[in-house]
Amino acid sequence: MLVASVLWGTTGTAATLAPQVGPLAIGAAAMGLGGLLQAAVAGRGIARARAVLAARWRIVLVGGAGVALYPLAFYTSMRLAGVAVGTVVSIGSAPLASALIERIADRRRLSRRWTAGAALGLAGTVLLCAAEAARSGSGPGAESTGRTVAGVGLGLVAGVTYAVYAWAAHRLITRGVPSRAAMGAVFGLGGLMLVPVLLATGAPLVASWTNAGVGLYMALVPMFTGYVLFGFGLARIPVSTATTLSLLEPAVAAVFAVLVVGEHLPALGWAGIVLVIACLGVLTVPSRRPRALRRVPVPVPAQPHHQEMTATTTDR
Repeated sequence: MLVASVLWGTTGTAATLAPQVGPLAIGAAAMGLGGLLQAAVAGRGIARARAVLAARWRIVLVGGAGVALYPLAFYTSMRLAGVAVGTVVSIGSAPLASALIERIADRRRLSRRWTAGAALGLAGTVLLCAAEAARSGSGPGAESTGRTVAGVGLGLVAGVTYAVYAWAAHRLITRGVPSRAAMGAVFGLGGLMLVPVLLATGAPLVASWTNAGVGLYMALVPMFTGYVLFGFGLARIPVSTATTLSLLEPAVAAVFAVLVVGEHLPALGWAGIVLVIACLGVLTVPSRRPRALRRVPVPVPAQPHHQEMTATTTDR
């Protein structure tokens, strides 16, 4: 999950390398081609699990719709509100959305550890967002403010749709569908839904080698490879934990924006990154529960004057 989040964190910076390509085309190319590739690789697994997938077609459909809507909202949010704000709002809202979905659909109770980790992660994302607002807030006009507000709204839509398709894939996996087949079915359907968008908006992707390279990178590395890792992680951890771990993505996006794009990140933003890393530590470091102490008698040699010593205890 953490490696996937690092790969996803490069998408905003990669998109800035092809400014002529609109956000809808970038999103459709990244998630659409990546999703179709996942379906192709998982073809045999999908065929073997077709009976289970057909019985749960509503979950597959909901997940596919989430996959199709997410990149359109996500990349448009970054284009309107900026890379840092768009990424922070989109990914930062996903843990709360997935927790709500798990609570309503699965009746799952959230642990104190998740609550503490989510609080740290969300606090970090808020600081990152505030840092970006302070950096770009030197007298923005009404038009700029409206774009930012619209970008934040679309970021919330992206967060919800991310949580929806993560929940759908996890639900399929926990109902007996292999991880690769579940991800291939959900992302393949989402990719098919994005094909018309790609055909309508994707002309700039083939206008230059740079644009084409960006599109191929987005489809193959963050989307295909990242979501293969994402499916592997979903088979082993709850959705709420998975989406909370993805809070590493906005931190990575902010660092790449500083190192590659040349943006300046204030101290407030670095403080947010520290909180995000603390969140990841809370969620990923395994907790050790001490085993119950058992009283084990230890033979003691007889003492002078026939005194006996009490048994001691050892911790096994």
